[in-house]
Amino acid sequence: MMQRRHLVIWGAGAVAAGTGLGWTLWRQPAADDVDDSFWKLRFDRPEGGELAFASLRGQVLVLNFWATWCPPCIKELPEFDRLQLAQAGRGVQVVGLAIDGLAPVREFLARQPLRFAIGLAGFEGTELSRRLGNDKGALPFTVVFDRQGRIRHRKLGQTQFDELTRWVDAL
Repeated sequence: MMQRRHLVIWGAGAVAAGTGLGWTLWRQPAADDVDDSFWKLRFDRPEGGELAFASLRGQVLVLNFWATWCPPCIKELPEFDRLQLAQAGRGVQVVGLAIDGLAPVREFLARQPLRFAIGLAGFEGTELSRRLGNDKGALPFTVVFDRQGRIRHRKLGQTQFDELTRWVDAL
């Protein structure tokens, strides 16, 4: 009798947990979708002006989160620069969001100019990277969006030019 009661209690708990999980998954967008609030984001640019994500909609977007104090970030930035040059004619836009302050980013860009758009996300950019799938909040983190605005690739850690090119060419 006691075992049967435990089974009923465990069964009811499992049903409740399953229902809660189902409700949560039903209410959340698919892991590869971003909502309209993402495309409304705006970031200051180190050279002045603003980077508005709305202007990037409809393009293949390669979004890289980086910082001046992150050695693997610094090492991979030339690969993103090379990708922007190679793919710009195909409607591909590389964007770097610096998880850093204005002064260090300006100093870095004076030493190593980049030909792709840079936005200043500050340390709050870590939360955005988490919303896009970076569960560790570490750097570097890259997300590739297709022309419909869906996430097609994510990578935590340093990327390589050939890898980036494969991802973009497949879209």
